[in-house]
Amino acid sequence: MLRKMGEAVARVARKVNETVESSSDTLDLADCKLVSFPICIYKVLRNVSDQIHLITLANNELKSLTSKFMTTFSQLRELHLEGNLLHRLPSEVSSLQHLKAIDLSRNQFQDFPEQLTTLPELETINLEENEIMDVPVEKLATMPALRVINLRLNPLSADVRVIAPPLIKFDMLMSPEDAQAPLP
Repeated sequence: MLRKMGEAVARVARKVNETVESSSDTLDLADCKLVSFPICIYKVLRNVSDQIHLITLANNELKSLTSKFMTTFSQLRELHLEGNLLHRLPSEVSSLQHLKAIDLSRNQFQDFPEQLTTLPELETINLEENEIMDVPVEKLATMPALRVINLRLNPLSADVRVIAPPLIKFDMLMSPEDAQAPLP
């Protein structure tokens, strides 16, 4: 087990170093078995954090993200967090004023992360396969850049299904009422 942990740590270090050395705008830490965002990465990336526009933390075991993560990477354009154990976002997600796309699919959200409705550039929200029943349709309708919100495989209330279509100017993807998420 220690060997596997050592391999995972080495993999994360290698990926972070690649980002720094190549002055890349992308940090890809997908499938690294992370349970939290490593604090040491903030120090390693402190000189390039403003250059990072895409972070992928997909398919890890993250239960939460800190406010420091959101404020450190405030220049993000895309954030991929699919396949984790997230159930909420810190309020500081509102500091991601340049964010265009966020993928929160296959997590554990029961409440729609309303802080996302304050992001002026946000075009795509993916919340597929969570446990969301209610959606702030009125707030979403006021988002100037929103094009698509994916809510497939969520137990959406009948109210959302009826109220949303006449109010929105973007694509709201929903499963048929009787569809359910596949069993693990």
